[in-house]
Formats: sequence, structure tokens, C-alpha cells
Amino acid sequence: MLFFSYFKELVGKEVTVELKNDLAITGTLHSVDQYLNIKLENTRVVDEAKYPHMLSVKNCFIRGSVVRYVQLPPDGVDVEILHDATRREARGT
Repeated sequence: MLFFSYFKELVGKEVTVELKNDLAITGTLHSVDQYLNIKLENTRVVDEAKYPHMLSVKNCFIRGSVVRYVQLPPDGVDVEILHDATRREARGT
């Protein structure tokens, strides 16, 4: 639940999602659920030359099980919130 609550704070910010098949998609985070399924809007592919068929895709839903990495914006990382949440989770509260 730690990651789910953290990603909910990033709704509306631009993120890059790298999938397990090496496709990387950048877009505005629209929503995320408890399974870390992600919906992106205003998407664009990082490597357009390798994936030209993805140029027309503007919105997408990404199943959480196919996500390798999520790259966050530098201003989107609040270290204090992560530290507090990690401590609470370690205590079990």
C-alpha cells in the first residue's frame, strides 16, 4: 500500500513508465489503483523510431504487472513523506 498511496500523490504530474518489453511511455498520470495499474494521458513514446505505431496513441492504460520502472519528476519526490510512511509500515500501524 505504500507505493499506491505515494503514486496517488503524483496524479496530474508527468511520469515515464518503462514496460518489461522495453517500451517507455511518457505522459500525465491520470489515475492509479491498488494493483499499480496506471492510466496515462497525453502520452508519447520515448523512442519513436523504434515504435512508430505508437505515435497515434494519446491515452493508455498500463497493467501493473507489465511495469518495470516508473520514472518520477524530480520535484515529485518528497523524501520526508516516504521516510514517514516507511517507518509507519515497519511498525505495522
